[in-house]
Amino acid sequence: MTDQKKDQPKKASPEKSHADHTTTSTGKAPTKISRVLDFMLEDHSLNRFEAERLGDHCLHSTISSLANGYGLKFERQIERVPNHWGEPCTVTRYTLPASEHRRARNVLLMLSKPLKQRQKVAA
Repeated sequence: MTDQKKDQPKKASPEKSHADHTTTSTGKAPTKISRVLDFMLEDHSLNRFEAERLGDHCLHSTISSLANGYGLKFERQIERVPNHWGEPCTVTRYTLPASEHRRARNVLLMLSKPLKQRQKVAA
């Protein structure tokens, strides 16, 4: 039996934006919620298809977690975009307003701390 994996071409790594969303100060890969929040803090907006590049396959749930769990407020704009097959579909574009950036940076700092430190802060 031969190992077919050796003969297969290597897959390209996922596209990255101009900022590097691959590591944190702890050296670990950031969580999905951290990657999305970090991206939005750079004055970017996202819809569900664009969020795929950040590894988020369910953006509305991530936004809900940030809004309900951390009190962040997002602007929402309905738009029509082509889906993966070129057909138009309705999606929501999420934007983090400038008025929420300070709170979002604090959330991002808290999320980058190890769980043990976060539990001490919460207590």
